Amino acid sequence: LRMLQVKLIVTGDDFGYCPRRNQGIVDCFLAGAVSNVSLLVNGSAAADAAKLARRYNIPIGLHANLSEGSPVCEVLKTNSSLLNQDGFFHGKMGFRTALSKGLLNMSEVKQELKAQVELFRELTGHLPPHMDGHQHIHVLPEVRHVFAEVLEEYGIKYTRVPVEPGLHNCDWIPPSLMDFYLGVEEDSFNTVDVFTRHGIRWPDIYIGLSTMGKNMSVSNIWSAIDTAIVEFTSKAPCPAHPTPQSRTVTIELMVHPGYPSVPPVGGCGEGPDDFSQSWERLHELQTLIKPELQSHYKTRNIQLCSFKDL
Repeated sequence: LRMLQVKLIVTGDDFGYCPRRNQGIVDCFLAGAVSNVSLLVNGSAAADAAKLARRYNIPIGLHANLSEGSPVCEVLKTNSSLLNQDGFFHGKMGFRTALSKGLLNMSEVKQELKAQVELFRELTGHLPPHMDGHQHIHVLPEVRHVFAEVLEEYGIKYTRVPVEPGLHNCDWIPPSLMDFYLGVEEDSFNTVDVFTRHGIRWPDIYIGLSTMGKNMSVSNIWSAIDTAIVEFTSKAPCPAHPTPQSRTVTIELMVHPGYPSVPPVGGCGEGPDDFSQSWERLHELQTLIKPELQSHYKTRNIQLCSFKDL
């Protein structure tokens, strides 16, 4: 694998969630540990996040959110199939349940996604170079078609397809979470054709489910990258590159670093969730900035970059 050039996009998700999350992500970027961020435009600190991205020249894309907090589209804030009886989005699992029961209006999904792109442009001064889905909603049935249409309409080239090589062998992931991940994987496989038809692209390899929160470690990130590269190169010799070793492989590593949220500050309208209040955010931050991780990138010819460098 020595000949292989690897471009690694380390994306800090949930930028804009709260000031402490923003600070943690910025600290990681300045340490060279994160190379790209994904903005929640309905996050309580989204405007602050956009300012930080501009100040530090952080490559930024859109983390489209239909599952947590409140919509940004004015029309949908009061009466919409996307809201529960409390007037908030249905939640990570609630969204999936409502979708499977046929209760979600896809024209409202499209309306909200477009409103989030417009708000992103208003906050940052440009369209997002990449756009993915908070809690992986963008690969769900029906939603995937609308999502692809929105990307194509705005000329947004890149997204994320969360299929992680080696995921099935990660015995440290609890069964309930593994079930969710395998659902995400299946939805992702079924989304590939849709995104391809709309001319949307994504990195060769996705990593991040097996390395989340307390499961993140330097060795764990390393084995995830190595496993993925071995699998990718073994199955990808194409006529143009008879020796796949000499080509460039692109990887996105999804991460969630930050300093833990302190209620009531943070969230997307309902206050911060347990995940963002936990020590796991800080654990990710501390792992990502470890010098041995950085030096490992250098020795392995891995170049950190963002979507606009692909």
